[in-house]
Amino acid sequence: MSKEKFSFQLLNEDGTARVCKIDTHRGEINTPTFMPVGTQGTIKSAFIEDVITAGSQIILSNTYHLM
Repeated sequence: MSKEKFSFQLLNEDGTARVCKIDTHRGEINTPTFMPVGTQGTIKSAFIEDVITAGSQIILSNTYHLM
């Protein structure tokens, strides 16, 4: 991924709390965000519609965990 396709923008902060926007070539992610983790098959068994309904904008996973 090239640097032009990724950006991080700080929108607001209050003490140590921050609201940010991350832009990637796949879409925009607003933080803070709910991010399910695909470790030990916890996300593999979920329907994608349920993940989206839960408000997730991103899933943290790798090929090993999803196999």
